[in-house]
Amino acid sequence: MAGTDSSKKLDLRPGPVVVLCEPQLGENIGTAIRAMANFGLWELRLVNPREGWPNEKAIAASTKAAHVLERVRVFEHVEDAIADLSLVYATTARKRDMFKPVIGPDEAGSKMFAHIGGGQKAGLLFGRERWGLNHDEVVLCDAIVALPVEEAFASLNIAQAVLILAYEWRRASRAEEGLPFDLEVGAPASKDDVVRMFEHLEGSLDNAGFFTVPEKRASMVHNLRTMLTRANFNEQEVRTFRGVISALERKHLRKS
Repeated sequence: MAGTDSSKKLDLRPGPVVVLCEPQLGENIGTAIRAMANFGLWELRLVNPREGWPNEKAIAASTKAAHVLERVRVFEHVEDAIADLSLVYATTARKRDMFKPVIGPDEAGSKMFAHIGGGQKAGLLFGRERWGLNHDEVVLCDAIVALPVEEAFASLNIAQAVLILAYEWRRASRAEEGLPFDLEVGAPASKDDVVRMFEHLEGSLDNAGFFTVPEKRASMVHNLRTMLTRANFNEQEVRTFRGVISALERKHLRKS
């Protein structure tokens, strides 16, 4: 297909943030950028790109999507890259041993459109070329987006996955203009607030001697975080939950 049409004005509407976790090749970043530009996404965040940023191979493969290239941000940790987002979907082709909702790309597009339409920020987290996302990263997300691929040949490259999710976003955002957003539930908590809540709880449990078997601590933390993520905390709920933890800590100190 032809490249950009200079006679058309870009419509940079609010859309989901695309986060690429430790991408290895500049060409993959560039083709992902091109896929984003095709369907109106323009905010890309990179977590520890192996070849660094800016990257000439990425720029060449992006087909002059300058409006995306000039807005790329680089982060050291996934937690930092999604800290200001209140809805994040993990894209993965592997089955996960965790109680995490699994949705299709069409449902993801519709839910992100409703979320962003309510003034909130959403994102899509894509994993490494060779082995995708690890458990710690998936746990931070609200749900897994699974694509209906052929099981015997399920591997997609980054650009293909970005293209499919960007298409579903575009389809939802054009077909469902004016979709109501229930503001009465309160503003969703940012991922930064949620992670701090996790750390507060886990630190308190450490002090209380909850993790009696050290080698099982990591799996127990994964289960706790997954369970709490399903609650979809809003900002006030995070403050209340941390207040509960603090109250229990104070009572424990008085007794000790």
